[in-house]
Amino acid sequence: MKTTVVPAQVTTIEDKIMGSLGFSQLLLLIVPIFIGAGVYVMLPPFMSGSVYKYVAIGIVTVFCCLLAIRIKDKIIAQWLVVILRYNLRPKFYLFNKNSNAFREQHAAPPHEPDESSQSIQPKTYSVGPRLQLHETARVLATIDNPASKFRFETTKKGGLHVRLTEVEE
Repeated sequence: MKTTVVPAQVTTIEDKIMGSLGFSQLLLLIVPIFIGAGVYVMLPPFMSGSVYKYVAIGIVTVFCCLLAIRIKDKIIAQWLVVILRYNLRPKFYLFNKNSNAFREQHAAPPHEPDESSQSIQPKTYSVGPRLQLHETARVLATIDNPASKFRFETTKKGGLHVRLTEVEE
């Protein structure tokens, strides 16, 4: 018995069940029968004919027949699903690398205070005196001046140096 490997692209071919109709097309053509029976039984006058029932059944039948038409090896119902999925997607993709989505949540290790850690004082940093209003305005004007060649430089270890060429006024 000869066996052959079927490529993955060929597995998506729809089987023909009756004539040139596939399973999804047959379902679309059978649905109006069940909907028509439900309309005939459930809506008043019960179990008898009425013009509005025949119109409703006719509209559902035409709609389902239109959805079963095949265009470029896909039925119109599948084309509508593709178009709806595309239109319902978000229009903008925002990436935030600081998001917690899809990250493992690790519990913080319990901290046990001991005598040696209580004696250590946390580092305190002193902040220099704040500039007066007129000094702040002069510094900002110097930074905005293109002749001052204001730039940031980083070191190999991650330090930050602010370089400012002296400008004579």
